[in-house]
Parts: sequence; structure tokens; C-alpha cells
Amino acid sequence: MPLPANGAPWPPTQLATHYRELRVDDAWYSGDHDKLAAVYRNNEQRRDGRRRLWARDRSVQPGKRETRLHIPLAGDIATASADLLFSEPPTFTVADTRTQDRLDEIAEADGIANTLIEAAEVASALGGVYLRVTWDRELLDRPLLTVVHADAAVPEWRWGHLAAVTFWHELSSDTATVWRHLERHSPGRIEHALYQGGPDRLGERVPLTEHPEVASLADSLGPEGDSIETGIDRLTAAYVPNIRPSRRHRGSPFGRSDYAAPLYDLFDALDTTWSSWIRDIRLARARLLVPDGYLRDHGPGRGASFDDDREIWQLLNIPPTEQGAGITLSQFAIRVAEHSQSADSITRQAVMSAGYSAATFGLGDQGAAVTATEVKARERKSMITRGKKSRYWAPEVAEMLYVVLLLDRRLFTPALVAERPRIAFGDSVSEDASSLAQTLSLLHQAQSVSAETRVRILHPEWDETAVRAEVDRILAETGQAVPDPMQAGALV
Repeated sequence: MPLPANGAPWPPTQLATHYRELRVDDAWYSGDHDKLAAVYRNNEQRRDGRRRLWARDRSVQPGKRETRLHIPLAGDIATASADLLFSEPPTFTVADTRTQDRLDEIAEADGIANTLIEAAEVASALGGVYLRVTWDRELLDRPLLTVVHADAAVPEWRWGHLAAVTFWHELSSDTATVWRHLERHSPGRIEHALYQGGPDRLGERVPLTEHPEVASLADSLGPEGDSIETGIDRLTAAYVPNIRPSRRHRGSPFGRSDYAAPLYDLFDALDTTWSSWIRDIRLARARLLVPDGYLRDHGPGRGASFDDDREIWQLLNIPPTEQGAGITLSQFAIRVAEHSQSADSITRQAVMSAGYSAATFGLGDQGAAVTATEVKARERKSMITRGKKSRYWAPEVAEMLYVVLLLDRRLFTPALVAERPRIAFGDSVSEDASSLAQTLSLLHQAQSVSAETRVRILHPEWDETAVRAEVDRILAETGQAVPDPMQAGALV
């Protein structure tokens, strides 16, 4: 599918439902009160017939402050998903030594681990995310791996696989005109276009030089004036689904958000519970009911006041048996236990419905020291979800890194041997240092592991040279070093 024609509706009508659902996911992910109110402005009702908390019209009482409270559980779920996958950076390995060095250089310089953790959080919220490879010779001497959110892309599918994709974003404007930059990726080619239109229409296609934010792209386009030939036969973009299938649209190639429809009700219930709890606190503030005789008159038209710091009062001529003769304290009870238990139960159900264990969110026994093995046992459901998601990430990340190396060979490092990297995900739960030290000590006392194995267990991120050097230092300090180089390692 080529770039859209002038005046085409935007986003495309065939994606209207998809984009509408993404707006709801985005509102919960952002935690923004205005976004939540906007997506539920049509007074959407829950399945039990009640109006959602964020669907209630605030314009009925203008000037009244916002009393609805939002708990960012949706954002916490997305963060937890990303942490489980990429809190420990994955390792990328290839067979060629020089290629490995270049890949390590690119990964470290561009912070690919941080790029992936950002992408994973967005994918959790929006059901998927796009990885894009690009470059800028004037900025850097290497290709870049970037992230594009699902609500800024128009994909083209073939047998459930991404065949091409058009990324888009709105440019700045000081008028009612909406400027959109479209960037279409297809195998071997990247096309750029600038449209001048309105809120829901692309409008007319104009030269890139018409807007300063994309004018510099015009110099890099080929003879046809609208595209760049990548020089490789692969797509420079990939789609990573959060998890499949999409329960609402079976057979859809799009991934499923961790907030899939049932969780909207739970998020709404959690906000309602906390809003009610805070309302109890607000209404239960202590109030004094004071007889008129206790008030100090400030003169005609100036009202009266009560000094709650005054210690001595003159005797008032009021019969002691008369009602209201003294100061009365009014303070309502706060239903702490009921609200706390309700909020805890709703949170537990929400995180479990999203595919995670309650322990991942700190719900459960606290304070006791546990080993990494015990943590994994408590978080088994989270670990299963992590394993499923990692199988969606591994092939797409490997493909994009392969594209990075191919483009690097073509544009920056001609002698590079491009290989498809192997991806190894880091451990989601790091072993406690004291527990690990005790384990290694017991293994050493049992003479069941060598010094080299102990070093590799303690420092899995070290390469062969670093491991060998550390083993030699250990053997030298313990008096086990072998002076004859031909026998090196004999006593390890």
C-alpha cells in the first residue's frame, strides 16, 4: 500500500476501532485525570449498570474541587512487566569477535537495554510496540534502534507478519492547520511525506521543505524525491506484541494489552474505593459546634469568630441543663479496615487478571529475608507471564539488531561481518549476595566446583579474559598457582 492520497481520513477508517481502544489504554496508563474523563465523557456504563467514576460530569457543580482520586495501578502493571523482562539487561552474542565488539559498542553507546525497557513498558499498556532502525550521519556514526508507540503507526500485515508500516506524528503548528509527517518502511525502502490538513483529514501533500522540523530530510532523499533506499532487503521496523491472542478481536495480529477490557472495571472500582476512603477522611475532620455566646462579635457587618486557643472564658449566664450550653465536638468515624480490605482485594484481582503474582506488587508477607529461589516460587505466575512475553521479544529484537549490523556495514563499517545475534534474557531476580557467597563456599568446601566455575557463577557477565585473570589471581593468593604455563589450569 503506497502513501495515502490527498484528503484521506486519518487515522485510516479501518483502524478506527483499534485506535479508539488504544486511547482508553493510554488514558489508564497515563493516569491523567483529564484523559480519563475525556475517554468516558459519553457516560459509559459498567456491566453492572453503574456509571464509571470518571464518566461523571464535573460541570454540574462548577468551582467545586476534584474529589475523585486515581490510583496508578495501570502504570505500575506496565512498569512491572518491563522490569520482569529487562531490569537485568539481555546479552547479545555473535560468533565473529570483531562483530561482537562492534555490537557491544553500539549496544552500550545507544543504551539499547534502556530502549528495550521503555518499549516493554509501552507494549504492556498498548498491547504492542514497534522497533525501528534509523540513522543520521550528521549526528552519530552508527545506526539507531528506536521505539515507536502503537498509536503512531499504520501497519500492513501479511499472514500475521508485518510486511510494511507507516509511522506518523503531528508537527508543531501555530495555526489551525495540522501538519503530519508520514514515514513508510518497506523492505529496502523508507518513504517520507508531509501533509497539511485538519484534525481528521490528511489534507494536501506538500514538499518536506515546507516545515522546518522535517526540511533536513529532503537532502537525504533519492532521485525520486520521496524515498531512501536502505541497500538491504529487510524491513527496518518490527512489531512486538505484548502477548497474544487479542481476546476482543480473535485472529487479530495485534497484541493484547495487560489491561484487557475486564481490568477497566477493576481500575474503576479501585479509584472509587480510594475516593470513598479519602472522602471519609475529609468528612471526619473534627468540627466544633459553639453556642453564640462563645463567639466574639467583630462589629456590625463584620461577623463573629471563635478563638480555639483561648484558655479562660468568663461565666456565661446559661442554665447548665439547657441543651447546647457548651462546646460540642463533632467527628465521624473513618472506615479504615473496610476500605483497606476492599482496595487490597481489588488490587490483587487486577494484578492476577493481568497475569502477575500478588508478590510482584508487594502484596503479602513483608520483611522476611528470602532467597531468589523462594522469590521465584512466590512469583511463579509472574515468571510464567515473563517467559511467554520473552518468546515474542527474542526474535524481533534479534532481527532488528541484525538490521542494525547490516546497515552499519553498509554505511559506517564496511569490513563488518553481519550476523543475526543470539538473545539471552537476564535473570529477573538477582541472587542475594550473602546467599550466593554461602552457596559458593559450600560448593568449594565440598570440592565439587573449580575456581573457574565459581568465578563464572559470581560474574556471569565477564568474558573469557576477565574470568581467566580472576582465576589466576585466586590461585596465586591461595598458593595453588602452577608456575609451568603448560600446566596452567591443572589445579583449577
